[in-house]
Amino acid sequence: MEMPTSVKKIKREESLPFYLSQSNEVALFEQAWRHQLPVMIKGPTGCGKTRFVQFMAARLGRPLYTVACHDDLTAADLVGRHLIGENGTFWCDGPLTRAVREGAICYLDEVVEARKDTTVVLHPLTDDRRILPLERTGETLSAPPGFMLVVSFNPGYQNLLKGMKPSTRQRFVAMSFGFPAPEREIEILRGETGIESDLAARLVKLANALRALKDHDLEEPASTRLLVYAATLIKHGFSMVDACIAALVQPLSDDEETIEALTEVVHATLG
Repeated sequence: MEMPTSVKKIKREESLPFYLSQSNEVALFEQAWRHQLPVMIKGPTGCGKTRFVQFMAARLGRPLYTVACHDDLTAADLVGRHLIGENGTFWCDGPLTRAVREGAICYLDEVVEARKDTTVVLHPLTDDRRILPLERTGETLSAPPGFMLVVSFNPGYQNLLKGMKPSTRQRFVAMSFGFPAPEREIEILRGETGIESDLAARLVKLANALRALKDHDLEEPASTRLLVYAATLIKHGFSMVDACIAALVQPLSDDEETIEALTEVVHATLG
């Protein structure tokens, strides 16, 4: 059966994705994997959480299953379900079950978006049992040493209805991501797009000017991901102002007054 579009598998032979470490996150992730500890990554949208997990999966030589969590994600979507085919009913593993069977890394992106009853299936995999009971088939899978469970979420989106229960949070080793320091972000832009240092520095300066407005006008700050988009457009012929409006202003708001204010920041910063 074809894999759902929300699930991606990265095979071991793929080359390492570009990633520039910010602190001790690479060493911490490696130790967690070696000692079979689940990991929780917290950070704003577009700060590099998913890229980091892709990088670590490739670095460790493990297959990676990524699941984009959402309101309608059910336990069956993760674990699997019976389907009807030409020869009758058959069982189809979900991405979590496949990851356990293969000793892969299973990454649940924005896990707090999933339904509360969905995260319950994770509990037996996040303690010393490291098992996945499949009630509908009668199996109980034991996770091999290579299996690792990783979840991420954006703390800025948490509220009473969408948050991780303390009983679940305390099952993970946690790391917090933020936006890189300016010199690091300049290196990231150069590594991702190949633009010159001066241009990267100007874009980072603009991003930090826009981020300073977060608490006043914006729900989300300008992310490193959006900076990469802007740099890509500029490298391939767009004017700097037009590229920044398309990649850094328009995605951040639909309010005309806010867009106008952000555009003024672009002109003032870029000159």
